[in-house]
Amino acid sequence: MKNRTILFALVFVFGGLLMPAKAQQKALRIWFDKPVSLSLPQRVDESAIKVDYSPNKSSQKKERQVEPSKVWENYAFPLGNSNLGVSLLQSAALDKMVLNEKSLWMGGPNVATGAKDYWQMNPDAAPYLPLIRQAFLEGDSLKADSLTRNHFQGKFPFDGEPLDSAHFGCYTTMGEAYVQTDIKDVECHDFQRALSVDDALSTVSFEYDGVHYKRSYFVSYPDQVYIIRYEADHSGKQNLVWSYLPNPRSIGNYQVEPDGLLYQASLKNNGLGYAYRLKVRNQGGNVEIIDNKIIVKNADVVDFYLTAATDYTINTNPDFNDPKTYYGQDGAKIATDRMAKADKWEYEQLLQRHEKDYHQLFDRVTLSLNPQEKMEERTTEKRLNDYQDGGKDSYLEVLYYQFVRYLMIASSRGESLPSNLQGMWSKNIKGAWNCDYHNNINIQMNYWPVCTANLAECFHPFVRYLQMLKKPGKVTAQRLYHARGWTTNNSSNPFGFTAPMKSSSMAWNLAAINGPWLATHLWDYYDFTRDKSFLANEGYPLLKESADFVADYLWLQPNGIYTATPSTSPEHGPIDKGSTFANAVARQLLTDAIKASEALNIDEKERKEWQNVLTHLAPYEIGRYGQLMEWSKDIDNPKDNHRHTNHLLGLFPGNTISPITTPALAKAAKIVLEHRGDYSTGWSMGWKLNLWAHLFEGNHAYQLLQNLLSTSTLYNLWDSHPPFQIDGNFGGLSGMNEMLLQSNMGFIHLLPALPDAWSEGNVKGLRARGNFTVGISWDFQHSGIVKVTILSGSGGPCIVRYKNATRTLKTVKGKSYKLEFKR
Repeated sequence: MKNRTILFALVFVFGGLLMPAKAQQKALRIWFDKPVSLSLPQRVDESAIKVDYSPNKSSQKKERQVEPSKVWENYAFPLGNSNLGVSLLQSAALDKMVLNEKSLWMGGPNVATGAKDYWQMNPDAAPYLPLIRQAFLEGDSLKADSLTRNHFQGKFPFDGEPLDSAHFGCYTTMGEAYVQTDIKDVECHDFQRALSVDDALSTVSFEYDGVHYKRSYFVSYPDQVYIIRYEADHSGKQNLVWSYLPNPRSIGNYQVEPDGLLYQASLKNNGLGYAYRLKVRNQGGNVEIIDNKIIVKNADVVDFYLTAATDYTINTNPDFNDPKTYYGQDGAKIATDRMAKADKWEYEQLLQRHEKDYHQLFDRVTLSLNPQEKMEERTTEKRLNDYQDGGKDSYLEVLYYQFVRYLMIASSRGESLPSNLQGMWSKNIKGAWNCDYHNNINIQMNYWPVCTANLAECFHPFVRYLQMLKKPGKVTAQRLYHARGWTTNNSSNPFGFTAPMKSSSMAWNLAAINGPWLATHLWDYYDFTRDKSFLANEGYPLLKESADFVADYLWLQPNGIYTATPSTSPEHGPIDKGSTFANAVARQLLTDAIKASEALNIDEKERKEWQNVLTHLAPYEIGRYGQLMEWSKDIDNPKDNHRHTNHLLGLFPGNTISPITTPALAKAAKIVLEHRGDYSTGWSMGWKLNLWAHLFEGNHAYQLLQNLLSTSTLYNLWDSHPPFQIDGNFGGLSGMNEMLLQSNMGFIHLLPALPDAWSEGNVKGLRARGNFTVGISWDFQHSGIVKVTILSGSGGPCIVRYKNATRTLKTVKGKSYKLEFKR
């Protein structure tokens, strides 16, 4: 068939026709048919996570083996409300719950050496900038390298030891809770444990000694409480013991309440206080509290309620002289108040409130792929194993898609901190890479899919994060670059850390451009929502100062070209006088800041300055292999399969490279991807999935999705870097979105990277830039018709493209428009 597209019809109707009905998609759940083998430990495990980020360089299938140390990351079910996170391992005999409060962090200005020492994180590096740049001018790259390594490293190590006095600190667990029963796993049958992605609810059911048991678990956002219900179809069968193992790097005490416990503690490292409040409700039987354990005997139904909080508060204007500038709450009072509010509701009411709140976010997007495909009932473990063996499973792909939307809702809402390297679910005292905020790809990837997946509310914690970095980041900009504005380097924490670390390994450590990269998300959010109040009051102030930083940081060479010096390409390669990645971020940020000032009709003087820098910024270069060059010199190695592909940022998430507008650069980007290969760490394959989608190579993008699911997805659908790292999940969701819909080039691009494997399907509720909500259905098995519905949220022109056909609509706010295209 000729590659020809015909526009059939255009109509418009009133109303919000794009809100999907939940019943339109099959029930989505992750489930297993065996209990997890568990035992009650004496204390929380403090063993370090072993990190392996070497890529899988071949297409050989990996044998899936779950070692005892990997049980948690393969079988835990994550629940959360963006403050309190719970990961569940369940059996008939014992339930294990790893507890996290997202603001429970070691480090910060209240460590033993005090605030004055902490805020000396930045070196006085700026006087060395002219020397470094002069060395590059003289062709002495070794001298430039030496000067940078010696003078641009910070004061504190990333892996601070001893941990109890580390400045940067780490995200840490709130401990572990256990519920023991009088049931023997080996004697129960028909066991099933599940996580319903549709309802944000975990359940366990089984038969034991002629009795049917059921358990339910959820973490409520509206009521900020974690609830478990234990019940059976016979009375008097609940014999339970609740126990708690605190974080061993804290000091705490219990307070026995009439209906439960209050545990208050503080971390040894920084004195950060935290608390959890536990309440038990029982129907029948009796309850005792002995040695800080809750013992329930012969009850019919038992409900446990748990609330938690810390003393931490987000501070966008920290006092650099106050060691407790980030401590402004009373965690014990908050936990107690939350419990008092939750206690006003019956269990059924709390569950209904939780589900109503969740559905108003989750139900916005439905996805169906190959709906005629037979959907066999199999455990998720069996599905992944079969998928790895080459089995087709569109249901698994949809389940994965919606599971990641679930993770976003559970880990990033309201006034909380943003999702970290493990979202908010970490079982270790000190997770891999401190489970921190990594600014050279990882936190950005966490938020790539948020708007397209119709979860704009989940972006707010990211904005708060940038606001929190701004004041400390201004010091970093001044001390390192004599620059206006703000920036941050590779790793940040909740305590305003923006400096490089104490390490001469600059490839990962020095990353001046990471602050501007973070700021590009602000314009993108506005472009999706067209929320002018947000842009004026939150987005633009951060964008403006980031653009000022870029204008000062870039070096105007004698030849009249601006370039990022010194700069790196993340985690490998030399210190450069203008890495492609750093220049690409500068190009994107300045473009976004100019658009933002135009949208608000302010700062014409600044806009002209930014435009002048942008006009004279070093261009992309194509190297001797036809590749998009990664550095200012043509030193790329075609056998380099490094996991980072940051120099392709202009292709995605940026919009300065495209097969439509810059075909030669797009071809050069494709050569880079071919050199790097398809197999890598989880998040890297997630990014490559997005990149192939933006080359409009649907089948190749689908291959990356298959790789991601086959080699880097754990049995509970968490992504494995390895170890578990959530950015690969969010990158996978983003890639699937970009296969179905793109809008970063000024128009809505329908099915730009649809693979042959998805010959029939529909998606409803995706968001496009310009504040449009889009539904698409296609059937290439039979009719060859693509049907589209577009709801205009703000009015204005809307350009729609399918293959090579385009149509411009003059939309009215609140109206829906229908189009049909032929393949």
